[in-house]
Amino acid sequence: MSDEEKKILIDEDWKSQVEAEKQAAAEQSAGESPASDGEPPTSVGGVGDSEAAAGSPDDPPMPEASIGMLMSSLATEALISMGQFPHPATGEVIRRPNQAKYLIDTLAMLKEKTEGNLSAEETAALDDVLHQLRMAFVAGK
Repeated sequence: MSDEEKKILIDEDWKSQVEAEKQAAAEQSAGESPASDGEPPTSVGGVGDSEAAAGSPDDPPMPEASIGMLMSSLATEALISMGQFPHPATGEVIRRPNQAKYLIDTLAMLKEKTEGNLSAEETAALDDVLHQLRMAFVAGK
């Protein structure tokens, strides 16, 4: 098979995928559920947004994914690792400086890799979180 044939197949596959997505969107806007045509579901994990939003006691609904939530999650884990808060599952305060340093370094790497792609508010929040975590880490040594 030559490269041209492969490109044509990829192009045709792309066109059929777009057509299937358009059809599914049209059916959804009409109030119908999209028919299963062998294509994978477009929602994450195969669950519709309304089903995922409902949650259960063992699996509560989660906030929308965002850079702010990622920063908050990593910062919270770092503070728990520094012994600033008890572990949510055990209630114990355990210091894990290596884990705290890793999480702070992960946030610093995130800052470096997203340079120029964040809004001014997101950049300021990331800078502030990093500064506060670094100060807490040094104070805890």
